[in-house]
Amino acid sequence: MNGQEFTDALRDDHETPLSRLGSSKWVYALTGGEMDGDAVEAAWATETAAAHATFAAWADDEESDEAAAAFVDVAETAAGHGDGHGDAETETPPMYEALAGIEGTAERAGGLLAWTLVTEKTLAQLVGFFVGDADPSSANTFRGYRSDLQDQGTTAADLLDTVCDDETDWDAAREGADRVIEAAYDDYVETLESMGIKPKNVC
Repeated sequence: MNGQEFTDALRDDHETPLSRLGSSKWVYALTGGEMDGDAVEAAWATETAAAHATFAAWADDEESDEAAAAFVDVAETAAGHGDGHGDAETETPPMYEALAGIEGTAERAGGLLAWTLVTEKTLAQLVGFFVGDADPSSANTFRGYRSDLQDQGTTAADLLDTVCDDETDWDAAREGADRVIEAAYDDYVETLESMGIKPKNVC
């Protein structure tokens, strides 16, 4: 197993959840049905604030220098992505609650990789939203954010190669990754169902 194989397997095994998290219905859920630019930016502010807090906390208590450096980089990038998007909400999204509960370097590396997959899907939809909203400046801004997330996916895969020495480590990484995607998908389903929408019919 290596980082790229891990990434490919994670995508394949969670194909349906990731597909649905890459739909416009996910943006609808994130914004509580308020599909306008301000609501989208506020939802993104919540995401970036939670990401910064989560990965900064990981870096603070991480024993692996390589992992700590990766977590600091992701945290700082998330903080930069939040600039200019208003005040973040105080409630922590479920995906970040799942991330916060992950311990162990390999498991966190897997969780980080899963987070990049989910968040890259989110950003693809946010780019599409601003294109449809005839706001090319915001669309380009979010394209930049998406490019950063893709780079962080590579960082996470490389980190897995560094910190996973045996099958036990890879299993721990997979456990962390599964928890993150499942938390995001459960949030998607529960939020849309609470709004009277049948999310499982959306692919």
